[in-house]
Amino acid sequence: MSATEPYHADHLAWMGLALDEARLALKTDDVPIGAVVLGPDGGVLGSGRNEREAHGDPTAHAEIVAIREAAAALRQLAHDSGASGDGWRLEDCTLVVTLEPCAMCAGAIVLARIPRVVFGAWDEKAGAVGSVFDILRERRLNHWVEVYAGVREDECAALLRDFFATHRVPAVEHRPV
Repeated sequence: MSATEPYHADHLAWMGLALDEARLALKTDDVPIGAVVLGPDGGVLGSGRNEREAHGDPTAHAEIVAIREAAAALRQLAHDSGASGDGWRLEDCTLVVTLEPCAMCAGAIVLARIPRVVFGAWDEKAGAVGSVFDILRERRLNHWVEVYAGVREDECAALLRDFFATHRVPAVEHRPV
């Protein structure tokens, strides 16, 4: 895993918002991962939780849901103020998520131009921010991201561990016939 920036006190509170979203995913039997996108002022522009089971959508990861909501909010703000703005560039925003983003979500973060990502637990099997890949800090790409990892890591990991402990079916013992 790659070294990360030390996190700030605000990150702890923001992770609480992401954890609240993660717990809401339990209602639809989705993996409890939550995310929030914060604007430059620290206000929430978008929030999301895993909704793959709820919507039958393989792209409905918490980060994607939050990024889409934040982009819509920025488009609306630009429209309401008469300013120009496309809404898809989430410059000067921060994404906070309870689990290290996967390759799909890391790609979306880069394409949305999000400059900062804060995450809780590492994902040793599919993480794309240092565990398996490091897409957010890939120098060959046109956008790089500051990463703050391990924020409330134990709490984020415990939520996932508890979920999977109740959803795993014990392996069937194989006996010779």
